[in-house]
Amino acid sequence: MAYDVASVRGLYTSLSDGWTYLNAHDCPQVPERVSAAVARSFRMATAVAAPEVNAGSHSRRAWGRPEGETFVASARHAVADLVGASAERVVLGPSLPVLYAALVTGMRPMFRYDSSFVVSALDDPALMAAVRRAPATVRTAHVDLGTGELPAWQYGQLIDGSTRLVSLPAAHPLLGTVAPVSQIVDQVRERSRAWVVVDATAYAPYHAVDFDAWGADVVGLDLGALGGPHLAALVVRDTAMFKRLEALNGDPRVSGAEKLSLDISPALAGGAAALVDHVADLVPEQAGRTTRRARLTRSMEQMTVYLDGLRDDLYTFLGTLPAVHILGVTGEAASEASNDRLPRLTFGVQGVPASTVYERLFDNGIVTTLTTPQQATLLFAEMGIEEMGGAVTVGLGPFNTEGDVEQLIRVVASLA
Repeated sequence: MAYDVASVRGLYTSLSDGWTYLNAHDCPQVPERVSAAVARSFRMATAVAAPEVNAGSHSRRAWGRPEGETFVASARHAVADLVGASAERVVLGPSLPVLYAALVTGMRPMFRYDSSFVVSALDDPALMAAVRRAPATVRTAHVDLGTGELPAWQYGQLIDGSTRLVSLPAAHPLLGTVAPVSQIVDQVRERSRAWVVVDATAYAPYHAVDFDAWGADVVGLDLGALGGPHLAALVVRDTAMFKRLEALNGDPRVSGAEKLSLDISPALAGGAAALVDHVADLVPEQAGRTTRRARLTRSMEQMTVYLDGLRDDLYTFLGTLPAVHILGVTGEAASEASNDRLPRLTFGVQGVPASTVYERLFDNGIVTTLTTPQQATLLFAEMGIEEMGGAVTVGLGPFNTEGDVEQLIRVVASLA
């Protein structure tokens, strides 16, 4: 079956309020299936399940334990299916910055007096702050300010034998640029044994994540970015990596993923499996029984094709308005920009304050995100957002339609 956006929209009860949501990058809508699962999990997390009368080889063994423990286990399996891994390689946490900080803390036995880390200018500032806590020299991979892209060649100059960790995002949440992850990983492998940590948060809502295809050592993911509960996960390449880490609680008896164990809400964890099931069922299976990972991959492929079509229209029609400047796309410096982008972009209208553009869109029922010069990150400041008077960011979700894009273009054209 092809991607049916009308059916997908029916899975989000929040869309019935009349707004056109184009802010998936900032506040993704929560599917009804997920909110219902979290509500049930809050009710049942402390309850104890009745013991099974006929005990078999696969029966429940943890008698007297609260249901919440099974929610956490199911969340790990769900994240594993989402990235193409196994559950024992998954570490859950309340947020990605907290998990990054835990990873850096656990890596202390790997540090030497001359150790170095490599971050990128595309990294989330909160994640960069977590990595900078390590007792190591921090080097920064820079971005092409014309296109907003991250060149892979520079890692050949930044990486050496002292490098212990390399952090980069698979995509930028506001610019929509996609990083050449596999090329960067190859550069790292040629020069060091450093761990490569990839933040898949912005990439995962639009593409199926294939852990092995990237070749990374650790993949980070914020489930909230997909419309799920506010939980995050780190997935490692091999469970043997845990042996090199120091347990956060200092207990030498702890092993595996428990070394980075963090307290999370079992009730929130109950929504993780519902989220992955929701994504896997965006395109219903026609016949036969397949694994959740196979269903998810097929569903995501269909959604990617659909959203890529909307992305092309969004970039094409906004780009033809002479007064519109799209960061990383418009201008002579962006003439070599790649077309491989997420259905997200950040733009401004010449001669019109970004706040005015944002308010005009809002008055027409369109919800976007405003970034003022005072709120701009260092990267945005270097790309000229101050001269633009701020910018507006648009991020498409799986429920957006061609009509949503056309409505956006009409409103912006009335200003441009």
